[in-house]
Amino acid sequence: MRKGRSSLWISLRRILVRMILALVIFWGGGIALFSIVPVPFSAVMVERQMSAWLTGDFGYVPHSDWVDMDDISPYMGLAVIAAEDQKFPQHWGFDVAAIEKALTHNQRHETRIRGASTLSQQTAKNLFLWDGRSWLRKGLEAGLTVGIETVWSKKRILTVYLNIAEFGDGVFGVEAAAQRYFHKPASKLTMSEAALLAAVLPNPIRFKAGTPSGYVRNRQAWIVRQMHQLGGETFMAQNALH
Repeated sequence: MRKGRSSLWISLRRILVRMILALVIFWGGGIALFSIVPVPFSAVMVERQMSAWLTGDFGYVPHSDWVDMDDISPYMGLAVIAAEDQKFPQHWGFDVAAIEKALTHNQRHETRIRGASTLSQQTAKNLFLWDGRSWLRKGLEAGLTVGIETVWSKKRILTVYLNIAEFGDGVFGVEAAAQRYFHKPASKLTMSEAALLAAVLPNPIRFKAGTPSGYVRNRQAWIVRQMHQLGGETFMAQNALH
């Protein structure tokens, strides 16, 4: 009996090790491949599509159009940095100070959880993982973030982020968002328009770029002020992000 249990445990352990190795190879290959190849779709897009099918919504189709950074308004990159991760050019994937502040805040306000994910972490999560909060996902996200920061340039991380970020129901990537909400290519976005798109990123299903609430408009104005304080397009040029 003991021998049978031991054999079963050994078999299960081997299967688990093989699965882990397969995931490492898959994710590692993805990081290497997408350092030069446009991303066709993200894990979040797949998750949204599967959820739609499971609820009987067969008309839902996530829309995304890949564009290179040269075809994206410099205001858009600046807007997401101003809104989501102002230390993006300097950090190595994690903003330790922001994480410490978030942990302190969350201990005091358990019903109002604050995140501290950098653009690099969000890119890793959106591209390879699933939505939701769990220590497993955060651990995988951390490992993938290190891989992305090691292999990709900051410009590449920002390019991928802007092309897979969710800006509304079924709207993925800045080109699709620019066409949907402003009827123009991403290269023509103004500072105000870029700030509006960045304003909905914390929750693009709840916050609407097409019909912005007062909160979204206030956040848009705050992002514009932050963009000016960072130095506008000069900031992007100095940090070689465009």
